[in-house]
Amino acid sequence: MTARPPAHLPFQLASAYTLLALYGSLYPFSGWRDSGIFPLDFLSTGWLRYTTTFDLVINVFAYLPLGFLWATVLSVRLKPAAAFVAAVLVGGLLSLGVETVQNFLPSRVPSNLDFASNTVGALIGAAAGLRWGRDLLDGGRLHTWRERRFLTGPTGDRGLLLVALWLLTQLNPETFLFGNGNLRGLLGLPAALDFDAGRFGELEMATVAAQTVAIALVGSRLATNHPVLLPLALLGAALLVKSFALMLLMDGVQGFAWMTPGTLGGLALGLVLWVVALKLPAGDQQALAAMALMLATVLANLMPDNPYLENTLRIWQQGHFLNFNGLTRLTSSLWPFLALPWLMLSRNPA
Repeated sequence: MTARPPAHLPFQLASAYTLLALYGSLYPFSGWRDSGIFPLDFLSTGWLRYTTTFDLVINVFAYLPLGFLWATVLSVRLKPAAAFVAAVLVGGLLSLGVETVQNFLPSRVPSNLDFASNTVGALIGAAAGLRWGRDLLDGGRLHTWRERRFLTGPTGDRGLLLVALWLLTQLNPETFLFGNGNLRGLLGLPAALDFDAGRFGELEMATVAAQTVAIALVGSRLATNHPVLLPLALLGAALLVKSFALMLLMDGVQGFAWMTPGTLGGLALGLVLWVVALKLPAGDQQALAAMALMLATVLANLMPDNPYLENTLRIWQQGHFLNFNGLTRLTSSLWPFLALPWLMLSRNPA
């Protein structure tokens, strides 16, 4: 019996999650200065008075996937005990590194409790990864189901990773629904247009419609045997994630702030256009998805700042979610520029 070759998806997921965790932990990358203290002094400090149990639980859960994914990857090459130790070390050293670097960021406070809870999260994740990781991601039952239901090979792996990142972008409360690709925040650029309620609603509807067409066609490409079910499930999951994020980050209010006339109209129009596009050849569908994504990205950068959204965000307690803020903002801004090459390079023949 020959050994099965390792799957690419676990390593890609582990690498992507590590980079996102690194970025989120050091966001916003501004105001660097030397605090004048030894960088590792935080290891011997006491309990910070503003540290809550909720913060510690969040830190544990933030590093749990990191340990899970790296244990899954490393178990292919190493014995179980060695893979476990190595995965915990990856999480612990990453946390130690970012906490040390946070000494030089005025918006960050390094904490030995954060380091400890992150390491505990990596440890729990590594134990779970050894037990279930390969079954889920590399040759087990779920992996076999994924190979049967979705596009296979590296192209399918990257496509599923893009879909996972797209769902992550819905955790960003700073954007309207599906408003990915806006680079103004990253580059510090002003809005190109002044706010006008009527024009904003029209641009919002067009942007949401274009993004809906694009992501639905991506889903249809990934699930060739079920080109309707996956896109509908994906869009439904995105709406749930967006609502959950708004409720969580805004203390239980404004969970359906995304539900505007422009958004609802854009969703309806996008779904209709997607159903029509399903009658096109596969290659044309993918080309249409790329064009829709480019249109949505251009419109997202043209959108004026919405004062109503800004007022809603005033109640957002960003201090407790600074890592998520940086992570989701970066992912939201860059997602179309990651998806476009995938659409172009993996295009089916017409």
